[in-house]
Amino acid sequence: MQHNSESMLKKDIGTIVAMSIVIGSVIGSGIFMKPGKVISASGDSTMALWAWILGGLITIASGLTIVELATQIPKTGGLYVYLEEVYGKLWGYLCGWVQTLIYGPAVIAALGLYFGSLVAHFFGWGPETKLYIGIGTIVFLAVVNSIGTKYGGFVQTLATAGKLIPIALIAIFGIWQGDGQILNMASGVTEKTGMAAAILATLWAYDGWLLVGFVAGEMKNPAKILPRAIIIGLSVVTVAYISVNIAMLHVLPASEIAKLGENAAGTTATILFGGIGGKLISIGIMVSIFGCLNGKILTFPRVPLAMAERGQLPFSRLLSQVQPDLGTPIFATVFQVVLALLMMFVADPDRLSDIAIFAIYVFYILAFVAIFILRKKNSAALRTYSVPGYPIIPLVAIVGSGFIVISTIFDNPTDTLLALIITVIGLPIYWVLNCKSLASAKQEG
Repeated sequence: MQHNSESMLKKDIGTIVAMSIVIGSVIGSGIFMKPGKVISASGDSTMALWAWILGGLITIASGLTIVELATQIPKTGGLYVYLEEVYGKLWGYLCGWVQTLIYGPAVIAALGLYFGSLVAHFFGWGPETKLYIGIGTIVFLAVVNSIGTKYGGFVQTLATAGKLIPIALIAIFGIWQGDGQILNMASGVTEKTGMAAAILATLWAYDGWLLVGFVAGEMKNPAKILPRAIIIGLSVVTVAYISVNIAMLHVLPASEIAKLGENAAGTTATILFGGIGGKLISIGIMVSIFGCLNGKILTFPRVPLAMAERGQLPFSRLLSQVQPDLGTPIFATVFQVVLALLMMFVADPDRLSDIAIFAIYVFYILAFVAIFILRKKNSAALRTYSVPGYPIIPLVAIVGSGFIVISTIFDNPTDTLLALIITVIGLPIYWVLNCKSLASAKQEG
C-alpha cells in the first residue's frame, strides 16, 4: 500500500524559494565551460547567441511540460517512474538503465575533466595533469559522500555563491568595460558542426530543470507558483547565460573564445580584474563545478540503488545494499564512479557531455509525449497544474528536443550509435532478470 506522502509534506514553498531551486539546480558548469564549444559549432558569434536563446526556450517549454507529469504522478523517482507509469515497466527500466550506464557516469566524468582542466590552467600545470586531478577529485568526493559526512550543505552553500558571483561580475564588468565587436564575429574554426551541435552544447548548461517537479507537493499553490517559478527562474538563467556570452565577446574575439575552450571564462576574468581578481573569479568557478560534482556524486547513485532494489540490474543484491552504520549506498556509488573513471580515459569532456544530453533527451521526449497520453486517459480528472499554452508548449518541447536528437544522430553517428547500443543491451538483461524473478516467485508460490 502506498502512503500519500503528499498530504504529510508542509506546503510552505513560495515563488521566491521555488525560483531559487530552479536557478540553483540549473546553473552548474555549462556557462563557464561551453561558450567556446557553442561558438565553434555554430561558426560565428551571432549564431552562438541564437543557440543560447533557442536552448533556453526549449528548456522553458520542457520544464513547463514535465511539471504537469510530476503533479499527475506524485511519486518519487523522477523520469524513471513517470515513464514506467505511462508506458509500462520496460520503458521505465530502459530509462533507469541509460541513466545508470550512460547519463550519470558521463556527467560525473565530464565535470571531473572540466574541473581538472581549470585547476591545471590555474596553477600553470601541463594539460596531461587534468585527467589525474579529475580522477583524484571524483574519488575524494565519492569517499566523502560514502562516509556520509554532513559537510554537503556547507559545500553546496559555498558553491551557490561560487557560481553566482563570477556570473554577475563577468556579465556586468564585461558589458560595461569591454569594447569588442559582438555580432557577426567568425569563430576561426574551419569545421563548424552546425546549429544543432551548438544548441546541444547549451542544453548541457541548461540541464537540471527536471528537479523542479520534485518540490510541487510542498508548494502553497503549485498551479500558480510552479509555472511562475519555471518561467521566471529559467528566463533569469537564460538572460544570465546570454549576458555572460555578450560580456566575453566584448572582451575577447570569438576566435579566441573558441580556441581557449573551457579556460575562456577565466581568461576573461583576468583581463577584466587583473591577475588577483581573475584568480579569485577562477576560484569561484572551480568552487561552482566542485559543488556541482559533489551534488551529482551524491544523487546519481540513487537511480541504480532504486533499480537494484527492484532486482532490475545484474548484481542487484550487492548494488541495493545501504551501509547500516553510514546510511549510504556505497556499492551503487562505487559502480557509478568506476564507470565515470573509465569514460574519462576514453573521451574528452565536451564529447561526454554531448553523449549524456543526447541519451537523456531521447527519454525526455517520451516524457513530453506522455502529457498527451495522460490528458486522454484522465480527461475527467482534476489537475492541480496544467501546462500553460497547451498543446503549443509541449509541442515546442517535443519538436525542439526531437530536432536536437535527430541532428545529433546525423552529426555524430559514432557516439550516438554507441549510446543506442548500450541502451539496446539493456533489453536482453531486462528479459533475463524478469524470467529469473518470475521463476523465483513461482518457487516461493
